[in-house]
Amino acid sequence: MLKLRKSVFLLLAAGVLSACSLAPKYERPAAPVAATFPAEPLPASASSAVTVETGWREFFQDPRLQVLVESALTNNRDLRIAALRIEEARAQYNITSADLLPNLNASAGGSRGRTAAATSPLGVSGVTTVYQVGLNLAAFELDFFGRVRSLNEAALSQYLATEEAQRAAQISLVAEVAKAYLAERAFAEQQELAQRTLNSRESGYKLAQQRFEVGASSALDLRQNEVLVQTARASLATLVRQRAQAQNALTLLTGRPFAELPPARSLSEQNIVAELPAGLPSDLLVRRPDIRASEQQLMASNANIGAARAAFFPRISLTAGIGSTSTELGNLFEAGTRTWSFVPQLILPIFDAGRNRANLSLAEVRNNIAVANYEKTIQTAFREVSDALVARGAIDEQIDAQRRVLEAQADRLKLAELRYQNGVASSLDLLDAQRELFSAEQSLVQARLLRLTNAVDLYRSLGGGLNEKTRP
Repeated sequence: MLKLRKSVFLLLAAGVLSACSLAPKYERPAAPVAATFPAEPLPASASSAVTVETGWREFFQDPRLQVLVESALTNNRDLRIAALRIEEARAQYNITSADLLPNLNASAGGSRGRTAAATSPLGVSGVTTVYQVGLNLAAFELDFFGRVRSLNEAALSQYLATEEAQRAAQISLVAEVAKAYLAERAFAEQQELAQRTLNSRESGYKLAQQRFEVGASSALDLRQNEVLVQTARASLATLVRQRAQAQNALTLLTGRPFAELPPARSLSEQNIVAELPAGLPSDLLVRRPDIRASEQQLMASNANIGAARAAFFPRISLTAGIGSTSTELGNLFEAGTRTWSFVPQLILPIFDAGRNRANLSLAEVRNNIAVANYEKTIQTAFREVSDALVARGAIDEQIDAQRRVLEAQADRLKLAELRYQNGVASSLDLLDAQRELFSAEQSLVQARLLRLTNAVDLYRSLGGGLNEKTRP
């Protein structure tokens, strides 16, 4: 009996400790992107860790926006689903890792039955009662070829990939809330401009109507003023709708409506950090959780190849038990009632109609798909950073040019008003100047919004947005 126990223990230890792995050695694929970004605004010596170290509260300093972001991180349903996915992956990993160790079960039972006289050796019928209790080892696989360990490594990588995906969802959520808030602020400023313009044009229309009534102007001038008024009304109605829709988008992202919020800041007052050093493309492999998640998926598919290869080799499993059996419950633990069983089993695949080979091919194809997905994720990240860097300088120039356009249009309107009052210019020149000034004001707001959203995109694409160092 003692020798049996030692033999079982040694076999279990050999199965747990000496398992080899048939999975290919994992090597990170080379990043299929250029060595540098197309536009690098700061010298290479600049600290590339500033993005990761900058918390979202430090980056977005508008108190109203901070409340919205905090609410989104707490209440957003998509983020809640991502967190539950982590729990799901963790449970699946725990289930798979349990196969690495033996599962012992205690059992107790009894049976009572009648034996027919025709089948009894003595030709006499009778009632038999049997009680039994024991400890059983149920079909524990000795993982000599690493099949179970490869499956466990694949489950672990899937779990880690889910964690990284949740971090990526957080970063994207912070960026989406910021962009939705900035869009709402832009619509609010444009709505205010449209309202002021409408009020001004309605006053001008009343004057034009009075001039028409006394014969000082033509019906054409009156209709032209009316066109400007109705155009301003249409623009205002459009902006009211767009602002309401932007507020609805914010409510969806933050997970709940708000009754009171801190005072809002205008676009020009948004003190968003804009000078973010981009570093090198290889830094994205460390910073961006979506790339890390894709790599974990690749590692999981690599481990699945090892499990598929192990299926070609013999599978050894152990079933064993030890206990006591007696016809009397009171004598269950007396001398002579002990029982044991030891059932090793070896299964060698001989003919499976190509199932194992097909499973191996499937694992290898899925690994190739994972490599392609990983490379595509890197390329997408590289493009996002490159686009944000290239756009930054161009947007600054666009804002400066648009500001000068606005100043010129404002001067043009003043001159047109003077010329019209002195009878030098027609009302058409004045109305055209008013129309162009309104368009320039709206375009400047859009350009400022574009600059702010570009900063948000660059911050997100460089992997920032999670750390939170400063709290109110």
